[in-house]
Amino acid sequence: MRLTDEYIFRQPEKYQVILLHLVAVFERAIPEVELLFKWGIPYFYYRKKPFCYLAPNHKKGFVDAGFARGFELKRNQDYLIGENRNTVKSLRYCTLESIDNRILEDVIQEALGLYK
Repeated sequence: MRLTDEYIFRQPEKYQVILLHLVAVFERAIPEVELLFKWGIPYFYYRKKPFCYLAPNHKKGFVDAGFARGFELKRNQDYLIGENRNTVKSLRYCTLESIDNRILEDVIQEALGLYK
């Protein structure tokens, strides 16, 4: 079993279902994306470059999908969270039901365009 899978399946169910859903959406949107275990969390790499990490925050009760070049994104600013970070902006999910796949997929596609 991959380290990323082990990490995801060790999470409490609340986070596990969100993480599994996010992995499925990313892999469907970008078939050539690589899910690696970097800095203690699952991290998607595209063309060998950091693309987006998935980080559960147990204290605050959410999963962050943090886009490495998020500060360059123009669309969906109402949904992207910067929190005084210089490069990363993230989509944040507290429940599986809070995930809007249309917004997630649009952010993924816009971020993908930054790597071409």
